Amino acid sequence: MSVDLVLLHAPSVHDFRQKTILYGPVSDLIPPSPVFELYPVGFASLAEYLERAGHHVRIVNLAMRMLRNKKFDAEVFIKRLRSPVFGIDLHWMVHSHGAIEIARVVKRCHPQAKVVLGGFSASYFYKELFQYPEIDYVLRGDSTEEPLRQLVDCIINGREPEAVPNLAWRDSQGGIRENPFSCVPDHLNNVMANYYGNIIHSVLRYRDLASYIPFKDWLRYPITAVITCRGCTENCVICGGSAATFRQFYNRGKPVVRSPEAVAQDVKHIGHFSNGPIFILGDLNQPGDGYAGKVLRLLRENRVKNQLIFELFSPTSRDLLQQMSLASPNFCLEISPDSHDPEVRRASGRHYSTEALEQTLSDALDVGCGRLDVFFMIGLPKQTPQSVMDNIDYCGHLFEKFKGDKRLCLFIAPLSPFLDPGSLGFEQPERHGYRILFRTLEEHRQALVAPSWQYSLNYETEWMTRQQVADTAYEAILRLNRLKAKYGVISKQMAEAGERRIKAASEMMHRIDELLAKGDHQEELSRLKAEVDKINMFPVSEKIQLELPLGLIKLKPWRALWSWVTGRW
Repeated sequence: MSVDLVLLHAPSVHDFRQKTILYGPVSDLIPPSPVFELYPVGFASLAEYLERAGHHVRIVNLAMRMLRNKKFDAEVFIKRLRSPVFGIDLHWMVHSHGAIEIARVVKRCHPQAKVVLGGFSASYFYKELFQYPEIDYVLRGDSTEEPLRQLVDCIINGREPEAVPNLAWRDSQGGIRENPFSCVPDHLNNVMANYYGNIIHSVLRYRDLASYIPFKDWLRYPITAVITCRGCTENCVICGGSAATFRQFYNRGKPVVRSPEAVAQDVKHIGHFSNGPIFILGDLNQPGDGYAGKVLRLLRENRVKNQLIFELFSPTSRDLLQQMSLASPNFCLEISPDSHDPEVRRASGRHYSTEALEQTLSDALDVGCGRLDVFFMIGLPKQTPQSVMDNIDYCGHLFEKFKGDKRLCLFIAPLSPFLDPGSLGFEQPERHGYRILFRTLEEHRQALVAPSWQYSLNYETEWMTRQQVADTAYEAILRLNRLKAKYGVISKQMAEAGERRIKAASEMMHRIDELLAKGDHQEELSRLKAEVDKINMFPVSEKIQLELPLGLIKLKPWRALWSWVTGRW
């Protein structure tokens, strides 16, 4: 079936099935695997917006299909697709290898088709992207629904896209041109109107559920997300989505917020087809003006059975936590203080006290929070290896303070694989104590195919080398794993499995180090591939712990189909 636009999501590394790569703990605390097969929710918004404008759009999660089926041939599949335009996301830098390689595949299979890239990283590196002849267009910014619609219209009608906002493009003479970066909408009323419904419609139209599954285990654990805003009020030093980054690189001076009604409607839509948890993305306190209360009141009035996950960027009031509990009994709450040390926390851009943090944790548990996730990070400004180990001791303090409450779930992970380009740490490294090892897009692409994850790290700090970040990460994860077992937060079997995985990965990392030190190592690395792949596929106890319990029936496709057919969606 010919369509107007195909949106392709590439794996992190295009040929990951052939390469020997020890991934390490780079994706332990998120649903997707180290292949990063989760496509951006922006795909759904783009597809729905263009469909409303009369275009046919198809999403293909190549990464997920390649991961689930060893025999799946991406090039053969792409060759069968028919479209004048192929869009590829380059949102986070972890896709910089796969995105370019898939662009090359598209051009081999469809030399007359146009290739357009978008996303945060594409916006940041838009000039460098034109060094790759396969790239025809780059759309910049966080809201490209309307520019993409205009671009697709131009391509279909054979017009040069001279008036398409936010577009950098290669003209018919091979010159690189930049249109004004002028499409930065101050409202989101006309986007994400029914993007989940459109996904279900597309699955039926193309008879292709496999290409729309967000990540490998989604059918077993169908977690979904609801966007509350674009932009951010915070200035976390390590984040490529900070307020400063949005201002400098994405032309957004302040966040734009979805209406409380739109957020509540999304939750209702998801409840039609899934019993899985729903993650409300973004701290509801960000917009101010009573926004959080309005959202929570609507969620309470239109309550769904799904367990809701809320996130906080800083401590909050007991009253707001109580409202969360009323909106979603047994709700889940996430907060990322990054470090136990107030000095490290401030240096990272999080300006609140340990006392305020602990008060929020206490209040959340008191009002009925079903699970409370607290995340710490390794690789921060002013953080030493000893500070990381002290952080684990602090986790022990929290377990003691809250009497081993099994609802309290603590996690720690390294900042990997990259310090985000565009983040304050990347742009002002000396000020924040970072040493940036890769600057260009191509350097990041090549780092992703390094045989061990510590060599993909694009930074060191004044306080830790890359090797220290990696070694400290394994030691900290191991100690926290044992601490969780001690307090009964995880089972003995899960703790033992986690210990085996951590030790095996650490030992393999050092074996690879020794091979690389010898110089000529390709043959030896190839012989290690089966063993490395086995370590990469070990069950990740942290991922398992992050999953919320579900009933026997996880998905309700028949109800979703009926709602869509009858127009009650």
